[in-house]
Amino acid sequence: MRSDSVVFGIAGIFFGVLVGWIIGSQRATVVQTPPAPTAATAPSGSGQAAPAFDEARAAQLKASADRNPSDAEIRVQLGNIYFDAERYDDASQWYEQALKIDPKNVNASTDLGIAYYYANQPDRALAQFDRSLAIDPKHSKTLLNIGIVRAFGKQDIDGAEKAWQRVLELAPNTPEADVARKGLEGIRAGHGQGGTSTTSKPPGPGD
Repeated sequence: MRSDSVVFGIAGIFFGVLVGWIIGSQRATVVQTPPAPTAATAPSGSGQAAPAFDEARAAQLKASADRNPSDAEIRVQLGNIYFDAERYDDASQWYEQALKIDPKNVNASTDLGIAYYYANQPDRALAQFDRSLAIDPKHSKTLLNIGIVRAFGKQDIDGAEKAWQRVLELAPNTPEADVARKGLEGIRAGHGQGGTSTTSKPPGPGD
């Protein structure tokens, strides 16, 4: 699925958004709103419209799922199609079905958490990520996305920093680590510049 976009699609804007938000949040005279998932970490990474939904492919997979009630992978594929079309509630339902069949599928579990986040349910996303870590405590994609949700969904910079630092410890030479470093750089740069910057607040929905 394009859920990797949560991980990799934000890399180009992640640093500036995080720095701007941290700096802005330190200015007592300004009420800051952290970026919404669809604005700061949109699947396309560009704010463009969602790709067209492939109705024919979805119908084929649904028919296959009906014929194969114990096939988790088909349900993951359906989740992917709906996720890519930014139909996150529908995607969540298919990932949930896949996990009922294959509860140890850590990637499906984390994709489900990402779908919850994009559906503006950060607490539910974090709870799902905890389930992913119960399956694989060293799953770097999960840890990276915990940091993203904590930073942008919960405004918990300390929690984000801990999660991203853990990514660097466990998987230092991976694309996930590259994004985690950007997040940590953003945190440090934001705090280092204090409240003197005129950086505008991060984009909200529709910006």
